[in-house]
Amino acid sequence: MSQYILSIDQGTTSTRAILFDKESNIVAIAQKECENYYPKPGWVEQNANLIYSSVIGVIHEVVAVAGCTMSDIAAIGITNQRETTVVWDKKSGQPIYFAIVWQSRQSDVYCQKLKKEGMEPFFYQKCGLVLDPYFSASKIRYILDHVEGAQQRAENGELLFGTVDSFLLWKLSGGKIHVTDVSNASRTLLMDLKTLQYDEECLKIWNIPRCMLPEIRATSEVYGTTAKGLLGDVQIPLACAVGDQQAALFGQTCFEKGSVKNTYGTGCFLLMNTKEEIIHSKHGLLSCVGWKIGQEVNYVLEGSVFVAGAAIQWLRDGLRIIEKSSETNQRCLNVADDDGVVVVPAFTGLGAPYWEASVRGGIFGLTRGTTQDHIIRATVESLAFQTNDVLAAMQKDANVKLSVLQVDGGASQNDFLMQFQSDISNTTVNRALISETTALGAAYLAGLAVGFWKDKEDIKRNYKISTSFEPQMEDETRRKLLDQWSRAIGSVISFSK
Repeated sequence: MSQYILSIDQGTTSTRAILFDKESNIVAIAQKECENYYPKPGWVEQNANLIYSSVIGVIHEVVAVAGCTMSDIAAIGITNQRETTVVWDKKSGQPIYFAIVWQSRQSDVYCQKLKKEGMEPFFYQKCGLVLDPYFSASKIRYILDHVEGAQQRAENGELLFGTVDSFLLWKLSGGKIHVTDVSNASRTLLMDLKTLQYDEECLKIWNIPRCMLPEIRATSEVYGTTAKGLLGDVQIPLACAVGDQQAALFGQTCFEKGSVKNTYGTGCFLLMNTKEEIIHSKHGLLSCVGWKIGQEVNYVLEGSVFVAGAAIQWLRDGLRIIEKSSETNQRCLNVADDDGVVVVPAFTGLGAPYWEASVRGGIFGLTRGTTQDHIIRATVESLAFQTNDVLAAMQKDANVKLSVLQVDGGASQNDFLMQFQSDISNTTVNRALISETTALGAAYLAGLAVGFWKDKEDIKRNYKISTSFEPQMEDETRRKLLDQWSRAIGSVISFSK
């Protein structure tokens, strides 16, 4: 009997393959970094072929590291950077343009046009999303407009669109599977949240041919198998596609209504499980699908922060005041406080709850006494401030007071940041023992599809907390810091007008 589930975690900056056993233990990990290209300010692109080759590479590597064989794998689950858009030739499998990454703002002109036409309320009610270049529809439109003959070829059925999950499923199956799941489809600005199908009016507004779109399926389901000969003699079931943030929510076992997690990755993503209820936010948050298992559909309320871990990379690669991200914990502790310095890392605009695509970042409160450590500390603190903005909006929309925030992602390993998050949000922060909750969520969903795990209760028994952080900050200090942050946000917005 196959003893492992293989999770492919295809993110913005890296691709990872992780093998999990039945107790949710990590058996082996393989990772390969992915290159991002920045052709113009605010634009972010990737080579989709290199994404696929990185997936094949890490699959072979993780099996070698584990000392097992492909036949030991019961199923493959894929979790992916969402909204990132690929359009490829149906016959050759070759992308016709670089993948436009979720962060990229190059298609904002389409969103602004529709906003001026008063279309945002329509999309918000239908899709649960705001009109922003973050989502896939405007990126598809950009590619069809900027590659010669692409619109006609799409209408002729010669081109296919997919988010990264769809592209990988298509490639891994040898071109036999062109599907996506509800969690990814709900991030395209093309799917009706209630029917879980593409909406004809949305397609017409964007002028996107339906024939190029992947079929929408459940999140936990056997879509098919890997192509014959691709991974040796075996054909492994492809049993899950799930957006990375929904995967992390599932991996954190946030199965109850009102349970919340935050992932500190390239961006920050705060999700609340609202079960069967679709909440239309009044405070700048989004509604989308968490997952579908059988006939059960769970919806989520989400706030997206565009720049989180990317701000730490900026300290390393842009300012060059740190050599590696792990330094930041100690560098923050080198100073007693941020000395009034506030960093707003709006490098690609501001996401929830502000949705200001054209805003640029700023640094405030500099004095002659400001040091590198103050700037580092203020940058790390910005992750917590941005998360708190979303958390506050979420509590208003759901009419609840959250007592616990479950966290994961790379920056969640920074103890200073987690304590500051607990302090500024005045809530308990629980860090999961297994930090790879995104990959774990995809593994769980794939495992459920093939009977590797029996049900969600079987999964929940495996969840363990690594560290809990309790608020220690005085109320007056909290209010002062939040006021400084609020004024800094107001300044970058007004400066960019």
